[in-house]
Amino acid sequence: MPKETGRKLIAQNKRARHDYDILDTYEAGVVLMGTEVKALRAGRASLVDGFAQIADGEIWLHNVHIPEYTEGTWTNHAPRRRRKLLMHRAEIEKLIGKTQEGGLTIVPLSLYFKDGRAKVEVALARGRKNYDKRHALAERDATREMARIMGRQAKRRG
Repeated sequence: MPKETGRKLIAQNKRARHDYDILDTYEAGVVLMGTEVKALRAGRASLVDGFAQIADGEIWLHNVHIPEYTEGTWTNHAPRRRRKLLMHRAEIEKLIGKTQEGGLTIVPLSLYFKDGRAKVEVALARGRKNYDKRHALAERDATREMARIMGRQAKRRG
């Protein structure tokens, strides 16, 4: 069987980009059980309520929903169990310092396979207030409108 290459997206947390200001992103490996890998290969997972927490110098992913594998037996996994993330010690130390600073959290942005290995992109983020969210939406709408007008003008000229 040929070795898998490239990046295959499984799940994305679009709500995180709306609810948080993303300050820094990191790629981490995920420790999974066999049935979890098979469920992910079927392309099913949800990162919506997920967050990462540092405990005893290790980083753990909580509330990420990977549904039970339908072909699994009694050895199936719990859908919302906590999963260990694999990161370099220096990155974990940096995250410990930043999160203890206050007001910052670690949220998963996407879950994917990279060269056959399950990876999660986590971000160091600061929560947005409601008025910040409205401002961000207005800014995005204004940018889209400007792009739309520029596109129309380019069609008229060309």
